Amino acid sequence: MKIQPLKRFVVALAAALGTAAHAAGTVGATLPPDFPVIEDASLQKPVIGFGAAGTVARTPVVFLHGNNDTPFATTCNPYGRIQALAQHLADNGYSTSELWGLGYQGDQCDLPADQTLRSRVAHTNAANVPDLRRFVRAVLAYTGATQVDIVAHSLGVTLAREWLRQDDAHGTVRRFVAIDGPNHGIINCSPSPLNYWQLPASGGFTPDSAVCEELGSPNTPFLKLLNGRGEVETPMRVLVIRNADTSFVYFALQDGAIAPVPAIDAFGVPTDFSRSASLRGARQLDLVGQGVHDPFLGTTHLGILNSPQTRQATLEFLTRRP
Repeated sequence: MKIQPLKRFVVALAAALGTAAHAAGTVGATLPPDFPVIEDASLQKPVIGFGAAGTVARTPVVFLHGNNDTPFATTCNPYGRIQALAQHLADNGYSTSELWGLGYQGDQCDLPADQTLRSRVAHTNAANVPDLRRFVRAVLAYTGATQVDIVAHSLGVTLAREWLRQDDAHGTVRRFVAIDGPNHGIINCSPSPLNYWQLPASGGFTPDSAVCEELGSPNTPFLKLLNGRGEVETPMRVLVIRNADTSFVYFALQDGAIAPVPAIDAFGVPTDFSRSASLRGARQLDLVGQGVHDPFLGTTHLGILNSPQTRQATLEFLTRRP
């Protein structure tokens, strides 16, 4: 055997073995040492996240958590369950080098000192678009891929959609899984005295708070612009996974340990938010009883992210042939 063919064989074998090792690997809680350092535009410190070096055979997946959450559990946040969703993909053929999580709100350790940060500017969609934009560009450059898939929960859904709108980046995203996102607003922003989310200890979700100015009604300027041109744009394919029975950000119903608030928007108008997570033109999977998957509060809105049904539907949607 000639030396050059032998060298090519050894290189190919090493790459194959490396891919197999990653496919059976564990999703971590760090970014690779040689991955670009991205400064959080709101926090002025490096973003947290997960990802790994290695070969890439599939479209890389970017995972986005919701408001007041993290991509993995931190000292100040016990949730971080989107990492477990990424692990399900790793357990079913994905390399860890193809799975990337962005923590666009830091580790949440600033919240105990001031709960109203939950509803302030640094937690808005618009404020976090720069973080997502730079992260996607870095993942594409690092992996050599031309597209990414996105899997997002709650606020991560509208964050992804706002980045797509601002950059007209629909050709950059191959497939998008939108899990219980606030596409048509949230129920937590009304001026009603029964809306306890307005209290500083509950996050300060008053009608004029920054998050509520974006999401407090289907008719906010932010959502009218986001949904105005079309809720799903080609060539990107979209799967919505939503709670159909209750969810404390959309339904005026008890959700686990969280009591309901009136179905009134930030302008004081009675509003049905129960189908807020839907997107016209997307495939949709409606789930019920997802509170059993939230080990802390028993809520469907958090449980759906930790659900075996959500994990399997995500895997099947991302890997299904066109």
